[in-house]
Amino acid sequence: MIKSTLNTDADYFLDITNDVCPMTFVRTKLLIENMQPGQTALVRLKHAEPLTNVPRSVREIGHEVLSLEPEDIDAASADDVHLLLLKKSG
Repeated sequence: MIKSTLNTDADYFLDITNDVCPMTFVRTKLLIENMQPGQTALVRLKHAEPLTNVPRSVREIGHEVLSLEPEDIDAASADDVHLLLLKKSG
């Protein structure tokens, strides 16, 4: 198993792998609201719907998606855990 090459030195971490939409984005949005501009968060998510909706919604509310990649490089399906690195805009 090859782990992600993503730099995980984020200011915040949120695991939403056990949540379903719309709670996946609700929890992510609440985290962003508590962050300062320029801070980053690493969000752990899985399943096709959150994998599509959370990054899109983060962009729609004006923040930056720095990267989105599988946690395990060898397992890249939508049902596997992915890591979303986001940055709060100023």
